[in-house]
Amino acid sequence: MDFKIDHLIVNFGQILKTTRMKVILRVIYESVMQAVDQLISNKLRSFLSLLGITIGIFCIIAVQSAVNSLQDNVMNSLKKLGDDVIYINKMPWDEDPSQNYWKYMRRPNPSYEDFQAIKAKSKATGLIDYHVFIGAKTLKWRSSSVERAIAIAVTYDFDELFNVTYDKGRYLTQTEYFHGMNKAMIGYKVAEELFGSVDPIGKIVKMGGHSIEVIGVFEKSGKDLLKVMDFDQTIIVSYELAKKIANVKTSNFWGTTINVKPKSGFSMQELKDDLTWVIRSERRLKPKEDNNFALNSLSIIAKLMDSVFGVLNLVGFVIGIFAIIVGGFSVANIMFVSVKERTNIIGIKKALGAKQNVILLEFLIESVILCVIGGVIGLALVYVLLVGLKDTLPFPIYLDVINMMWGLGISIVVGVASGLIPALQAARMDPVDAIRHTS
Repeated sequence: MDFKIDHLIVNFGQILKTTRMKVILRVIYESVMQAVDQLISNKLRSFLSLLGITIGIFCIIAVQSAVNSLQDNVMNSLKKLGDDVIYINKMPWDEDPSQNYWKYMRRPNPSYEDFQAIKAKSKATGLIDYHVFIGAKTLKWRSSSVERAIAIAVTYDFDELFNVTYDKGRYLTQTEYFHGMNKAMIGYKVAEELFGSVDPIGKIVKMGGHSIEVIGVFEKSGKDLLKVMDFDQTIIVSYELAKKIANVKTSNFWGTTINVKPKSGFSMQELKDDLTWVIRSERRLKPKEDNNFALNSLSIIAKLMDSVFGVLNLVGFVIGIFAIIVGGFSVANIMFVSVKERTNIIGIKKALGAKQNVILLEFLIESVILCVIGGVIGLALVYVLLVGLKDTLPFPIYLDVINMMWGLGISIVVGVASGLIPALQAARMDPVDAIRHTS
């Protein structure tokens, strides 16, 4: 007997839940239809009211999409440097160079002796590369020539440390590097201008009176705005060869840099501490003397970029929010008019047993639908704009799902805020007074 009663109670509860769900779905359906009816029957009024929502969503999402695309482009470009690499330079990356320019200019360049000391003494160092910029050179092959190719001398770990990719050819072998053989890798544009359609691998080019064999061509750089690993206009030679054909002393005008990756099992902070100790020891700095070098990493630039992009996003949001506020008031006005026009119907519904929360939900959903329609139009305009600008901008630009969700989310919030007071007014009406109401 008890089992039958429990079974009846469970079935009754399920029937109530099903009935409640049907009511909610019915309310949602009617609200959607009423929102559509508002748009159709009052085209001009609805258009002007939704214009603010559309413009607001357009401004916010268009700016956010542009900034996100720009940010992805810049950050992907920076990642090519390696987020686990320490760059030893004269100047810190997180300080305005103009503030202490002469202080940093008086510092010594990272030297080959520093490089050797780190390689010999640093327990936390894995891969290490020493760069020397040896000037803008003229390269010649037969009757073709390329002027102002950027010549860089590197040590052996360069290729593995930066995961360099090649369009053709290869990197130096250990024998070619340590014997300073006359071999080099050139940039994509250098190869294109110098050789045209001819395969450059194995060809001999002249640089400053020296004959050098081309063994590799770097892959063409993409559409990165910040081309930190752009080798299109370069010629890369080994440091051992550079000592024979160019000035590689630390006084070199073009400057030098040391790039270090931590050994497996060591953190970036442990590597920084180890490098600081080795370089201070190599340069014989006293305990009270400041470091005359800077240890930089990608995280420094990433933080600076994040703050810049944050400001740009804020600007777009501020511009758009004013349009959205105007649009919100316009939608609220539509809802007040809608409540007034349907006062009799509201009274009849309440007289037949419709609860306050059902009336409230009905008008809130209608308000949200109106704002979502405005938001969708705004997103559609953003998409059309981005497609139109796709081939004219120097970097890829896109509208991603997250930004679309942001746009719809803002529309829903504005819809709830705009429709809340009119919906409360409708829900709290006295059914007798509402039925007697005459427009």
